[in-house]
Amino acid sequence: MTLSPSEVQIIVSIIVVVVMLHLILGGCAYSIMLERKLSAWMQDRVGPNRTGPRGMFQPLADGLKFLLKEDYNPRGVDTWLFLLAPAFIMVPAMIGFVIVPFASAIDITGLVSAIGVAQPGATYAVKLVGAEINIGVIYLIAVGSLGVYGVVLGGWASNNKFSFLGGLRASAQMVSYEIPMGLALLAVVLMAGTLDPFQIIAQQQEGAWNLLQMPVAAILFYACMLAESNRAPFDLAEAESELIGGYHTEYSSMKFAIFFLGEYFHMITGAAFFTMLFLGGWSVNPIAGIIPWDLTNGGDVWWMGIIQFVVVLFKMFLMVAFGMAVRWTLPRFRFDQLMKLAWEGMIPTSLLVVLITSVWIYLGWQDWMFVASLGTIMIIFIAHPFMPRQPEPNRRIKLIGSRFSPLEASDVVPIDGGESSRD
Repeated sequence: MTLSPSEVQIIVSIIVVVVMLHLILGGCAYSIMLERKLSAWMQDRVGPNRTGPRGMFQPLADGLKFLLKEDYNPRGVDTWLFLLAPAFIMVPAMIGFVIVPFASAIDITGLVSAIGVAQPGATYAVKLVGAEINIGVIYLIAVGSLGVYGVVLGGWASNNKFSFLGGLRASAQMVSYEIPMGLALLAVVLMAGTLDPFQIIAQQQEGAWNLLQMPVAAILFYACMLAESNRAPFDLAEAESELIGGYHTEYSSMKFAIFFLGEYFHMITGAAFFTMLFLGGWSVNPIAGIIPWDLTNGGDVWWMGIIQFVVVLFKMFLMVAFGMAVRWTLPRFRFDQLMKLAWEGMIPTSLLVVLITSVWIYLGWQDWMFVASLGTIMIIFIAHPFMPRQPEPNRRIKLIGSRFSPLEASDVVPIDGGESSRD
């Protein structure tokens, strides 16, 4: 029996999907521990350190705790939708990473020949990707937009007014921030001239990482990624201090655990997308167009693919850790601040980024795209004072007797007995 190169690619893609799925699921569990350790370090605490050596078994203990907790369904819930909501949160993140390339083409002709299934004269160059489709970025947008259904269904099916309000706020947030995310993604597509993830990475390796060429688009995309994952400072969807848990108030046991893991799965998948779009994938040279050397110059050998795979995972780890540091650094937005930032700040800025990127590409100045980013920042600072403004919601309201409005003599009314009372 012999296998064609396309059949070998299908087998490799299946292996990549299975391996990455289990790797990211394990990464979700230990991402929780990483966040607890990172927050403890930032707050001068110890963090979990009792379960196993240096607390390394803490994720296993947490998982066991969720399994042993009572799986309770409140009275009056829509049973099927109540059960499906956690899946609608988890599944889009689980299927989104399949278009992310983890290495360039690797020549495994020797391995296939050693197994005895190689065709005579055929070359087996496979790619470490779950699904190589030329419209990968469109797939990213389509799959990412499905996550809002789990939030809406979880809040609505719970038969709880607070959960319903939490679901509405979360859906408004996620839909609003999908717009600037899509526009930032459009700027990257215009820059690369393709929707193919491999070509987007190759374009960065020929010039410079998009993080350097398009920093404004990178900041917009990362902020929207945090908002889509319901991460602080955009965690209005599950603000316990305001909404008693938000859309997942009525969930317990493993259904709540799936919601919890879904947040981290979204973070890891979003970090993979950010690595692909703005960090050059497996590239280690951010200015390869000036200094022509990178990992891809080492030849298409199997060990080079392993190194590229490790580089991508390391960049994903840095992006996840940075998102955790943001959570423990910035305070949560109020809902009106959250929506104002999206509709009055990020959406106009992303439209400006797309406009300037289009003009720059039309003029053939792609190699100087960072100048366009600097121009975008200058236009924002120049135009900001002239933009229409709403009344300041945090203005001080004078109250009699407060330190901002001292008690005046005219505010005192004498009564019988020589005493006085505030009017």
